[in-house]
Amino acid sequence: MTTKQEQGVLSNIPNAALKVVAIAASTGGLKAISEVLSALPSDFPAAITVVQHLSCEYRSYMAEILSQRTALPVKQAEEGDRLRPGNVYIALSGRHLLVNPNGTLSLSDTPKVNFVRPAADNLFVSLASSFKSKAIAVVLTGKKSDGLLGVVAIKNHGGIVIAQDEATSEHFGMPKSAIDTGKVDFILPLQAIASTLSELVMTQKVVLDQRKYSAFFRRLNTKIFW
Repeated sequence: MTTKQEQGVLSNIPNAALKVVAIAASTGGLKAISEVLSALPSDFPAAITVVQHLSCEYRSYMAEILSQRTALPVKQAEEGDRLRPGNVYIALSGRHLLVNPNGTLSLSDTPKVNFVRPAADNLFVSLASSFKSKAIAVVLTGKKSDGLLGVVAIKNHGGIVIAQDEATSEHFGMPKSAIDTGKVDFILPLQAIASTLSELVMTQKVVLDQRKYSAFFRRLNTKIFW
């Protein structure tokens, strides 16, 4: 097989690495998000987007605060930002944060969802549609049920969902709503979430798609040799 043919073949093989993480939280979220981000290594190879429910009446200093608590670069998300591995993008207060298929971010002032803007549902749904099996959603402490529909979307597109457990949640409403969908893959204490993210993203395991790969190569060998 020529190099050109090999490149064409490889371009058709799905990438099993999960490369985009979306974290959502509400009440108690700053502390929880800080703990997760502070425990991630400086070479964490996935982009991270964050929605935290905040009052839109005051300027948020969340990006500045988090940048002091993690080795990863943190910035407030801006329209058109391109997702980069190892970077953290914080949703702007009063604007929905959306992930586009081309790897850029959009900010939206469409109506509130679940009485909040930014909403976890909007972020999760856009990420699921844009990055499918490369998406990981993390639902942390918070009241009510924001993120429920987004969790379903993430799973329906082949992604992975993590929810904080009740014992370590300041408020269990958001994680419980996610768990009640039956779509959550991991229910974890807060201190175990960062290590789980690292394992999912950095090992780039292909075990989940092993049968898909095997079938692909069987078809490929049949076409090449027969």
